Amino acid sequence: MRMKTTTEPTAPGLDPARPAPVRIAALDHVVLRVVDLERSTAFYRDVLGCMIEKWQAELGLLQLRAGSALIDLITLDGPLGRAGGAGPAREGRNLDHFCLRLEAFDEAALRAHLAGHGVEAGKSGERYGAEGYGVSVYINDPDGNVVELKAPQ
Repeated sequence: MRMKTTTEPTAPGLDPARPAPVRIAALDHVVLRVVDLERSTAFYRDVLGCMIEKWQAELGLLQLRAGSALIDLITLDGPLGRAGGAGPAREGRNLDHFCLRLEAFDEAALRAHLAGHGVEAGKSGERYGAEGYGVSVYINDPDGNVVELKAPQ
């Protein structure tokens, strides 16, 4: 189902003549609490091609570059991870999913790459995202977080 989009305000009290006080340009980063930092680092680095950008040992925080954004991994036993309570598991996840827009989308090559790393991709489909409709697939990271891989527009 395609939903109509509009630039008209939908919330009460918004005035289209006044600039919004908050104007989001792009997703900056996502922070995931992970059970096994090495396993998760290998997944995001080797399977998805993210580059390690910064390690902050005092926080238990590893930052990986994902295009113009960052994917932050925090250990459950570090200061930030402990503050979040129980870790990701079958009965509770960190989030529903996040989406990474790819620069190119060759589905056969993508599926072969993922399979080579033991990662199963779900059924592809046309889905709506920040840049409109495009084909995407869903995969799971080692902690059960769902990652959507989406074609460029």
